[in-house]
Amino acid sequence: MTENQRAAAPAIEFENVTCTFETPQGLYTATEHASFSVSDGEFVSVVGPTGCGKSTLLNMAAGLLRPSEGCVRIFGEPLAGLNRRAGYMFQAESLMPWATALENVAIGLRYRGIAKDEAEARAMAWLARVGLEDFPNRYPHELSGGMRKRVAMAQTLVANPDILLMDESFSALDVQTRELMENELLAIWQAERKAVLFITHDLDEAVSLSDRVVVLSAGPASHPIGDFPIPLERPRNVAEIRMRADYLECRSAIWSVLRDEVLKSYEAHRSALAA
Repeated sequence: MTENQRAAAPAIEFENVTCTFETPQGLYTATEHASFSVSDGEFVSVVGPTGCGKSTLLNMAAGLLRPSEGCVRIFGEPLAGLNRRAGYMFQAESLMPWATALENVAIGLRYRGIAKDEAEARAMAWLARVGLEDFPNRYPHELSGGMRKRVAMAQTLVANPDILLMDESFSALDVQTRELMENELLAIWQAERKAVLFITHDLDEAVSLSDRVVVLSAGPASHPIGDFPIPLERPRNVAEIRMRADYLECRSAIWSVLRDEVLKSYEAHRSALAA
């Protein structure tokens, strides 16, 4: 593949990806023949019912899972092992409780062999970008939930990844803090233009943040059943944009597809509990 072809290739490409797990009840197929891509600099959200394989796709993009069939490509190259070009921001708390905010942000650079002074300088610069320049010596238990998420964001971005993978990253926050963090993320993305694959249960969050929203079918054997461009101009304020008619039109179109899959998932779960 030439340099120009690599430059034109999607940042992430899922090609007919199937992922099957061994469970106590037998084989379970989380995703089946799933295909879609994320272009370089594009913000793509994936929505779908609970248990439809959203996080499975994200973990395959990170190289934490290998597909049973199909291929994951990163900038045109088949992914083998961990995705070294991606940063992963988890849903669960990922900060080391015994380390300060500065140490938590710098630790990834130190593992990459960067000298302590340089790592801490870069970490401090990112703490400033997320509004925490006055709190480098605070421990996680001394920070609010929103502040801990800011540290986690700085920790993910300080290594300058080409791809940002986010798994329900703001779901544990209260509504007001969540909107602040969404706007923080958009401001950083607008400046950095990384490729983003964002997993969320929240359709409003997906529409507010994204260039495209991919809808997955109910599991098992989940696959994309809708791919919706979001033609809302940028920059955006997530609270203000949700009152606009064009936003509501986008949301309604996606919900018309997603609603049936949510109902299928609910009925399947209820039947399983009754069995």
